Amino acid sequence: MTTTLPAKPSLHLLLLNQFPIYEQLQLEEALLRADDRNWILLNYGSPPAIVMGISGVPEKLIDLQQLVQRPVPVIRRFSGGGTVFIDPNTVFATWICNTAHVDVPCCPQKVHHWTAQFYRQAFPHLKMDLKENDYVIGDYKWGGNAQYLCKGRWLHHTSILWDYDAANMQYLLMPAKKPAYRQERGHDQFLCRLRDHFSDPLHITSHIVANLHERFNVIQPSLDESLEVLQRPHRKALSLL
Repeated sequence: MTTTLPAKPSLHLLLLNQFPIYEQLQLEEALLRADDRNWILLNYGSPPAIVMGISGVPEKLIDLQQLVQRPVPVIRRFSGGGTVFIDPNTVFATWICNTAHVDVPCCPQKVHHWTAQFYRQAFPHLKMDLKENDYVIGDYKWGGNAQYLCKGRWLHHTSILWDYDAANMQYLLMPAKKPAYRQERGHDQFLCRLRDHFSDPLHITSHIVANLHERFNVIQPSLDESLEVLQRPHRKALSLL
C-alpha cells in the first residue's frame, strides 16, 4: 500500500535587495490586509532609517539631538514591537501566514516559537535561542521581532543584524520596557553581528530559502506582480513622521 504524503502549503517568496524599508512596510501591510496568500519577504539592506512600533513615542525612544545633528527618516510601522535603526547591512525577514495553512495559532508566543524553530533548522551552526521576544546567541541579540495578529492571519517581521555601526545605535534611547536578560547593558554590549558567522549577508537569505523548500511549495512572483496588491483597498496605519 502506498502512503500519500500531505501536500506542502504554498508560500510566496519575494527576494529583495536594498529595497527601502518604508516601501517594504507599505507592501507588507497591503499583503496582510488585502491578500489571502502565505508570504515571506526577504530583503537585504535599506537606506538608513529609524523604525518604531505603532505605539512608539519618539521623545521616549529617540535621542532627538542626534536626530537634529544627523537627520534620518523616522517611520512608525503598523505593527507593535520596539524601535530599531536599520541600514544597508540589515537583513529583513517577514512572514505573513494563514493559521489554517501553517497550523500556527494567532498567538504571539506560538508564532515566536514556530519561527524560532524554523531559524534553528535554517542556521544549525548558530546555536541560537529565543529569549523573550529576541533571537539570540548566548545573551547577545542578533534579531528583533515585531508582530501583527488578526483573525486567522498573522505577520511576523524580523530585523537581522548582519552588521551595524555602533555610532548609529546612539540614536536609540534605553527603552523603559526592555527584556530582563538585557540587564541594563548598552547597545554595543547587548547586540551581536552575524557577520561573525556568515561571510556574506546573502548567505543568510540562502539558508532561509533552502529551508523554505523543505517545508513549503515555494512560489516566486515578480516584484511587479507583488506590488499589484498596493492598488487594492485596505486600511493603512504605516506613517512617516
